[in-house]
Amino acid sequence: MAASLLRARDGHHARVGFVELFFDLVFVFAITQISHTLLAHLTWPGALQAAMLLAAVWWAWIYTSWVTNWLDPERAPVQTLLFVLMGIGLVMSAALPHAFAGTGLAFAVAFVLIQVGRSAFMLWASRDNGMLVRNFQRILVWLTVSGGLWIWGGLAAPEHRIAFWLAALAIEYVGPAFYFRVPGLGRARTEDWTIEGGHMAERVGLFVIICLGETLLVSGATFAELAWTVPVVIAFVSAVLSTVAMWLLYFGRAHEAASETIVHADDPGRLARRAYTYSPLLVIAGIIVVAVSDELVLAHPGGHVEPAAALTLLGGPALFLIGTTVASWTLWKTIAWARVAGCIVLAAGGLVLPWTTPLALSVASTAVLFAVGAWEVVTSRSTLAGRRGL
Repeated sequence: MAASLLRARDGHHARVGFVELFFDLVFVFAITQISHTLLAHLTWPGALQAAMLLAAVWWAWIYTSWVTNWLDPERAPVQTLLFVLMGIGLVMSAALPHAFAGTGLAFAVAFVLIQVGRSAFMLWASRDNGMLVRNFQRILVWLTVSGGLWIWGGLAAPEHRIAFWLAALAIEYVGPAFYFRVPGLGRARTEDWTIEGGHMAERVGLFVIICLGETLLVSGATFAELAWTVPVVIAFVSAVLSTVAMWLLYFGRAHEAASETIVHADDPGRLARRAYTYSPLLVIAGIIVVAVSDELVLAHPGGHVEPAAALTLLGGPALFLIGTTVASWTLWKTIAWARVAGCIVLAAGGLVLPWTTPLALSVASTAVLFAVGAWEVVTSRSTLAGRRGL
């Protein structure tokens, strides 16, 4: 029966399956490709293209995570689906560096196959569940429309491709916000997007770990090829510590609290759409930009700070802090003031560029991340002590 492919919802945490972790390995490759693409084209057009590719990769991954929140990854057909998606994902990832040049059509076809194929499988797997069938009928309509634009862009001349793909991304990203409204099929309700909050939090957390791991891989590979002078060693230590700081900031108490908040929410689908579908993109973009800045500083720790390097050194940590601040607001309607202050300090760093070096700026931005984390630890303890009357 089709229903046998769906997870049994018994009120307990839905464990992330080993096949889901195996599937995620493809995206280590994808994130590395995007990081290297941005590093090779560190211009405003290059940044826009890297952002578009990241948005597509993230969308392919998060939609799959929503699907496996419903499907049972221990069932053979579901595992087969993920293996097929992995193969297509490898093609998509291989095409990433030249997606706006010679491999555009390969990238577009692979991406569309992932999006449309996965949704079509879900229609079959959930055919005895009327709510899910109606939901994925609407989703399939939206993804088919955007898929046409992806393919059209892949066939278009490289100079016209960006317009088609921006339109395709717009359709992909506004779909959930408009509840996948389709004439004749109506619109979805977030109450129908039944998810298991702990599973979704764990899946997104694993993707963040993929991105953090990629920064370490880039830094380690670059460091291994360089002469280990004092400035290079300091730059490497700063790169590692910045990754540790981001891990601590993301996987703190707020991460566990977010899972609990969604689990006990009256409308978990609405919260998951805001906190785990859209918000993490800024976090992930920040981590990738930090990876690029680490490689730049390792290669050239001294001398004048070039504008592009300054934007990565200050903008990467700021993007990360903004993303986590947005996530906090979407879940609890609270502002993470320490992280806002960290962004302000990073922005102010632009004032000292004429008197600093890439290495000094790297160390300073890492210090800001740790300072934000320390501030939050101290203030949370003070709040807890106050509640206890201490």
